[in-house]
Amino acid sequence: MALAAPRPLWTLFFQTETGTEPVREWLRGLLLAEKKIIGADILAVQWKWPVGKPLVDSMGGGLWEVRSSLGDRIARVFFIVVDEEIILLHGIIKKA
Repeated sequence: MALAAPRPLWTLFFQTETGTEPVREWLRGLLLAEKKIIGADILAVQWKWPVGKPLVDSMGGGLWEVRSSLGDRIARVFFIVVDEEIILLHGIIKKA
């Protein structure tokens, strides 16, 4: 009997009361190659949760970060996990 494939966690963008989605808007401002790297890293978290360093790090209190290397830059996407959902809260390009 074959085992069923693992089910990925759902991924949602946090939405403010005014309807904006900060992570989605941040991603729109990045280069296509950078979006693909970040998307692949988030996809890995969806399928392999729980994930540890170097891809994911705990910020404490249930807050996590996906750490994406973009060549000469580093991106961070902050998220929480609620039930079987990853909620993307905020994204940044690390300055130092």
